[in-house]
Amino acid sequence: MYGQTEHCIDSKMALTRLACILVLLSTHCYFNVLAVILKTTNDAPWANEFESIELSCLIESISTKNPRIEWKKIKDGEPSYVYFEKKISGDLEGRAMIREPATLVITNATRSDSASYRCEVSAQTDLKSFDEILINLVVRVKPVVPKCAVPKSVPVGTAAELRCVEDQGFPKSQYQWFRNKEEIPDDPKTSPKFINSSYTLNAETGTLKFSAVRMNDSAEYFCRAKNDAGHSECGPQTMEIYDINIARIILGVLVVVLLCITVGLCFAYKRGYFASQKQTGNNYKAPAKGEGVDYVRAEDEVRKEKLQFFKLQKVQLGSPLTLAYLLFLFIPGRLPTQIFVCHLKRKTKGMEVKV
Repeated sequence: MYGQTEHCIDSKMALTRLACILVLLSTHCYFNVLAVILKTTNDAPWANEFESIELSCLIESISTKNPRIEWKKIKDGEPSYVYFEKKISGDLEGRAMIREPATLVITNATRSDSASYRCEVSAQTDLKSFDEILINLVVRVKPVVPKCAVPKSVPVGTAAELRCVEDQGFPKSQYQWFRNKEEIPDDPKTSPKFINSSYTLNAETGTLKFSAVRMNDSAEYFCRAKNDAGHSECGPQTMEIYDINIARIILGVLVVVLLCITVGLCFAYKRGYFASQKQTGNNYKAPAKGEGVDYVRAEDEVRKEKLQFFKLQKVQLGSPLTLAYLLFLFIPGRLPTQIFVCHLKRKTKGMEVKV
């Protein structure tokens, strides 16, 4: 009798527990049916520019037959409607649509569509009448052709900088440099072909800096800008490295200076700046013989023979005689030796002129 009573009590307790479980399950199901619950298949979608993209907003649970569905675009913290009262509006007007029940499809995505989008669903007859889900959209933009700056010629041993810039790509572009169609590594020590080069490459800014160029750095260079959407390149540009010849530069400077002096003397001679003062009867003195000056020469002999050298003594720098001497050397043409020697005779003393 006692055993039957105990068994009956256990059966009642088991039935009570089962009833409680059934009540909880039914209550949970009831609330699920009367609650708005949303989900998405991708909360961080991306698309290339001008492609289609789908922002999924799935209603997992709802009891209201015609819930209110809204989409808002949030950019820089400011929300704006893109779907309201069953119409596409705002930035997406004319290039988006709603796929039942609440998925937003953008048919022609642009870079300005990169933003956060919020799907909101309201159901008045549900116990939980509102739910929302946030989706972050990224529209990737292929880089445009970058602007490249390559110096045309650089002296060996000096610094040089190559620049590459592009500001239209999204996400931000990374940069690569190529020499004779071969990619330049970030570290020259990692490649045998570039181990003798001294440069730094910044993939973020697109600059390629040589601390001291060498002759083997002379080549064709071009830059490539790339991101997740694609890449673009600028045309190849040649950078020539040349050696500096100091002796040749000095010789060139001397030639230029000598040419300037010659031109100046010619101009001064034609202007008459070296003409002798007018001789008067009081100050004129006929040259005496035997003073080492032989000025009687036929003009035909002057044409036939070359003047070998002048030996000048006791002549100060800048004197008329020195200028006359330079003029005689640098001005081609017929210059009567007799007049020149007479001029020397009158203007100098103690000077020996040999012809």
